[in-house]
Amino acid sequence: MLESFAFAYMQRATVAGVLVGALCAIIGVYVVLKGLAFIGAGIAHASFGGVAIGVWLGINPIWSAIVFCILTAWGIGITSRSSHVKEDTAVGVFFASTMALGILLIGLKQGYQVDLFSYLFGSILAVTIQDVWTTVVITAVVLATVLILYKDLMFITFDSEMAEVTGVPAGRLYFLLITMMALTVVMSIKVVGIVLVSALIVTPAAAAYQLTEKFRNMMIIAVAFGIGSCVVGLILSDILGIASGATIVLLSTAIFFLCAAISPRRRRTKEL
Repeated sequence: MLESFAFAYMQRATVAGVLVGALCAIIGVYVVLKGLAFIGAGIAHASFGGVAIGVWLGINPIWSAIVFCILTAWGIGITSRSSHVKEDTAVGVFFASTMALGILLIGLKQGYQVDLFSYLFGSILAVTIQDVWTTVVITAVVLATVLILYKDLMFITFDSEMAEVTGVPAGRLYFLLITMMALTVVMSIKVVGIVLVSALIVTPAAAAYQLTEKFRNMMIIAVAFGIGSCVVGLILSDILGIASGATIVLLSTAIFFLCAAISPRRRRTKEL
């Protein structure tokens, strides 16, 4: 069963899975508690526009997707905060327009050779050593940021207005948070793909939320679920010869429903 791990491609895939699983879980905790899941989905689909720009310009699509997703996240934040447009409406506008841009650019590019299927649905076994090192750097940056600003980020997650009153720069931290979300989305594309990446961000954190009410514990449990889903999903996909991205997400979803079934929150609700 473990013979495949002797090969370099499987080792790279495992490292990438561990890093992405942890990264998605950490950001996912903030996404779930602050109600940013729809923004995550919007940024994920916007990444298709970023990939298309890279294809159109003849550069690495991942780098163009990073820039494009960050700009999209900022665009959503600025639009929802500086106008009468609600956040979900702003997401809907950017969601549609960035996807449309991607479709248009791909259509205009003659004779492109990039495998768009791998970007849409993931191809973790095709992860390169460059992808791994890029993921290492991004994960380290996000983790360091979360550790340094742990209390402030937790404060704005639960009560951004009170945080602002007490002198915490809630507005700037919000934009920092959605920037980290954009980086997480792009780093996850190779693992589960554009279509499924928002699920990998939300589901482990949502599962952890069923088991604990403590922020720190929720983050630890979410990381365990995220890494476990990626590694076990990768092994199962290799054994069964099925799509790795879909296997990872379905396994994560199964964990969520199991946690929901045994959740202390559910038991307390029944008692009431």
